[in-house]
Amino acid sequence: MTSPTFAPVLERIADEIRRLPGRGHPADYIPALAACDPRSFGMAVAEPDGTVYGVGDWRQPFSTQSITKVFTLALVLAREGDALWEHVGREPSGNPFNSLVQLEYENGIPRNPFINAGALVVTDRLHTRTGDAAGELLTFLRAESGNPDLTFDKDVAASEAAHGDRNAALAHFMASYGNIDTTVPALLDQYFRQCSIRASCADLALATTFLARHGIRADGTRLLTRSQAKQVNAVMLTCGTYDAAGEFAYRVGLPGKSGVGGGIIAVVPGRCVLCVWSPGLDERGNSVAGVAALDRFTTLTGLSVF
Repeated sequence: MTSPTFAPVLERIADEIRRLPGRGHPADYIPALAACDPRSFGMAVAEPDGTVYGVGDWRQPFSTQSITKVFTLALVLAREGDALWEHVGREPSGNPFNSLVQLEYENGIPRNPFINAGALVVTDRLHTRTGDAAGELLTFLRAESGNPDLTFDKDVAASEAAHGDRNAALAHFMASYGNIDTTVPALLDQYFRQCSIRASCADLALATTFLARHGIRADGTRLLTRSQAKQVNAVMLTCGTYDAAGEFAYRVGLPGKSGVGGGIIAVVPGRCVLCVWSPGLDERGNSVAGVAALDRFTTLTGLSVF
């Protein structure tokens, strides 16, 4: 599709990214992701009315991974409100996304919902309330993206389960403090299925537009209050790219959430949502080309929250 506003910008960014020398490396600690081509690149922009534009591999499904944490957070916040924050904090961690360091001296309360420990707590809360956290998430993503074909990638889920000792340790440790209700094996199954969902830049940009619409879903119903949508965007800005959140805010200036599959979503409240995908990661687990593309987008358009 084309747009008099975004199409030339997206084409220019794609051309610049093609000349980007260093593109990082795919997530080799998840074998199912290690074979991805780091030169792949797609970018989509979705407007609040559901209009979507894209460039490159913007229709190519990829492993969403930690991007899904935004949606589970929204689904739980809609159900529990501020009671959620008794179980998980909302401060940047300053540590890697799978770190155990802070949990012990913070009594099993994870620093924020986007590090792995925090995401496990949020998934646990959703599973306790629905009986199938991953299924609830998939239903939501299908509805918001308009794509009924979104599904789990069983190979990726199995690959993560086979290399999930750190996540198991996090879950057991939090359970010892009474901060996990689901049995750890059942919780890990839900969490790995959640992270294995495959979706394209177009799908994810559309699925995230409820945050650009201040909490309103695609069908016009309200998922979050305007204040809750602000809260999710705020946590994305400060915690969405792990221990690189300050650098991301400095370069991009938007609430964003990355995943080790190479995707990043970013929200311009009231205006649009972006999703970019390129599987080559930096040392902190964020897409090298994705961050560069979002940096260029906000520079070229002047759209940011600052």
